Amino acid sequence: MALRLISLLGIFGLCFIAWLGSEDRRRVPWRLIQWGIGIQLVVGVLIFLLPFTRDVVVWLSSLLNALIDASDAGARFLFGPIFVPDFNQPVGPAGAGRWIARALTPPFTAVPGDRLGADNLNLGYIFAFRSLPQVVFFASMFALLYNLGVIQPIVRVFAQFFRWAMNISGAEALAGAANIFVGIESAIAIKPFLERMTRSELCAILASMFGSIASTVLGLYAGYLRPIFPSIAGHLMSASVLTIPAAFVLAKILVPEQEVPETLGKVPAVDMADDDRRTPMDSLILGALDGVKMAVGIVAALIAILGLIALLNLVFANLASLATSDFAPWRAIGQVFSVITLQNIMGALFLPLTFLTGVSLDWPELWLSSQLIGRRLLETAIPPYIGLANAAAEGTLSDRALVIVSYVLCGFAHLPSVGIFVGGLSGLVPSRSKDISDVAWKALWAGTLATLMTGCIAGIFFYEGAAVLGR
Repeated sequence: MALRLISLLGIFGLCFIAWLGSEDRRRVPWRLIQWGIGIQLVVGVLIFLLPFTRDVVVWLSSLLNALIDASDAGARFLFGPIFVPDFNQPVGPAGAGRWIARALTPPFTAVPGDRLGADNLNLGYIFAFRSLPQVVFFASMFALLYNLGVIQPIVRVFAQFFRWAMNISGAEALAGAANIFVGIESAIAIKPFLERMTRSELCAILASMFGSIASTVLGLYAGYLRPIFPSIAGHLMSASVLTIPAAFVLAKILVPEQEVPETLGKVPAVDMADDDRRTPMDSLILGALDGVKMAVGIVAALIAILGLIALLNLVFANLASLATSDFAPWRAIGQVFSVITLQNIMGALFLPLTFLTGVSLDWPELWLSSQLIGRRLLETAIPPYIGLANAAAEGTLSDRALVIVSYVLCGFAHLPSVGIFVGGLSGLVPSRSKDISDVAWKALWAGTLATLMTGCIAGIFFYEGAAVLGR
């Protein structure tokens, strides 16, 4: 009960933190705050408490898991059963721990008795062969769905509701609704209005991009946690829905609206395709090619960022070696740096924010959760999700912490995305590039707080039970 109360108070604590950094503290969007938080609470009830809608989340997870399995078929044809084994992943604490320990932790060795392809050999969950093909497949599938007109009506329903409930402009609502399914592509839907958008609108749109995830990487994130959290895919989609109103609330607190938006009171037509004359097969192939570009971008970012982090940690480790020096000042410096790594630095910075989610009152669990959440800012969400999967499989984190941290990590609120989103949006409207750059860091902060707010929602309604995790 105490943890749920902390999660509830954490929602208002995050709003207060945003208000402290507001450009105009006298302008508080009370209606938007009330409706934005209210929407999240209602969605939280639907996800965690009502049996019917909770079953819908599980069903959605099963559907998305089937798509993940289907993506493995193409990867298996290219790379073979050794790199992409065809087997039913065991679920449950014991089986999950065994699978995760084998699959995600080097050295990648085979486990006797596993039936993992013709050669009875498993090289483990190799990121390049298992996760990146999922990005390509999901990109192609959602491009096909857009071409067939399946996604647009759903986006418009969400947009109409967001506009009506929170009294935001139609362009903001449309971009936010589109961000439930896509990333920077959502800006195409509002391209005609970007030139005349207010500064507050630009911040809100960027915040919704930072706070949500694109459907193209959903399978990538879900793949790590699926053995121990079978319904994770459905929860990631739920987290994307929750984060949009949270992003609007926090962005409007940070950069209050001081003008009259052009699309206030109306939602523009949904148009997120560059060329409506594409055939379904064209969209499928071009979507796959876009997925390849995204996969290459992910690879490049991970190699550069993780290499830089390893280099900096090596510097810290060398300084820590001074602890054995005979010279007292050097020894003191070495003792200080013996506990300093970038992961620990980020964990310390995010510790107060992680506490507000109500993840745990147990210090080791709270600290590990804060480390995982903090690492996303520099490393993207991929390494923290792998760390979360390992920790949960080893029993280091409780089910409550697993769910809350899963929700918080579900977003693009990290430094590599700043260049992608700011560059992409500026490319669509070069004349507003300075305004977009000016609000980018506030939008990143709003998106970060928004993902933490979704963690608070999960913390309020989480209860111990296999039904929540889909086990």
